[in-house]
Amino acid sequence: MFTLRSTLLAVSLLGIVTAGALAADKPEDQCLGCHGDRNISGKSGSHIYIDPQQYTRTTHAVIGCTSCHEAVTASHPDDGIRPSRATCKECHGPVQKEYAASLHVNNAGCADCHNPHAVRQPVTVSGREMNAMCAKCHDTARMVTVHDKWLPQSDLHLDALPCITCHTGSRNYVITMYIEKRAGDKPHGDFKVATYQDLSQLLPGDKDVKSLIDANGDNFISLAELRNFNRNAKHDNMRLWGMMTPEKMTHSYQILDNRWDCTFCHASGPRAMQTSFVSFPDKNGTFTRVAVEKGAILDLLYGTPDFYMMGSTRSTALSIVGGLIICGGMAFAGVHGTFRFLTRNNRKEH
Repeated sequence: MFTLRSTLLAVSLLGIVTAGALAADKPEDQCLGCHGDRNISGKSGSHIYIDPQQYTRTTHAVIGCTSCHEAVTASHPDDGIRPSRATCKECHGPVQKEYAASLHVNNAGCADCHNPHAVRQPVTVSGREMNAMCAKCHDTARMVTVHDKWLPQSDLHLDALPCITCHTGSRNYVITMYIEKRAGDKPHGDFKVATYQDLSQLLPGDKDVKSLIDANGDNFISLAELRNFNRNAKHDNMRLWGMMTPEKMTHSYQILDNRWDCTFCHASGPRAMQTSFVSFPDKNGTFTRVAVEKGAILDLLYGTPDFYMMGSTRSTALSIVGGLIICGGMAFAGVHGTFRFLTRNNRKEH
């Protein structure tokens, strides 16, 4: 009996160890064992390095390398056979169909914009990164010149809007704020989106960078917290900058007539564009969004003094006061003119 128990225990332990070994030695781990080396290159000198940290953050890491590269043999790479590549439509059929009907289809393929080994969810990517994809083909300076023919302050618009906001049928727009840091030590230098390293230097220990604004850690940012961030002298070389980003992304690249209408973005009234977030950088290069109190983003005095969206910040009370002043001025001129006309004869006699 003792021998049988010992045998069963040994078999069980062997099964656990084997399962653990198999789990630790997944196919993608074997792939990254070579492709995770920065010095690796293909036979023709092609760059075939894959950043393991970036890849493990993607949804593609869940399905594994062989889901897209099915023709990899057990003797790869010694067999000299180049692994097959998926064309994306195997999994992304609806997106492929939508993209095929767009103006962009003959100009770029999926991998021209999206690195399959580093893809991320849109909410974890900054608006600047979205525009950087477009800038691979569409030079930013040239796009400013092209848009300047009809769009006032086109450079400012292109700095506050991802290209897909106007050139796709994306929907449900929100204002996403990013903490930007002034590049260099010049007092009038350009701003760039602050990295995790930039922000972590302002905090003691391993404190979460979100605490720079979300001081009470409730994962919600109030107007008072925005005001405290803006008033802090340590943040003089920083600013909160907003971009109008879509929540629902599409690949229907096109030129849309209603985007020429200023009211598409600059909707009047305090209820417009009030769904907003502050997006904080993470250690791994992604971004995490934190919701902001309604109305706080567009409060020019305390919320975002560097970011102004004409029309959306209009106050109904001030509009009424302004209207009364204008009407009063016109009424005074009208009454005064009428009085002088009616008394003209009397004034001539005297």
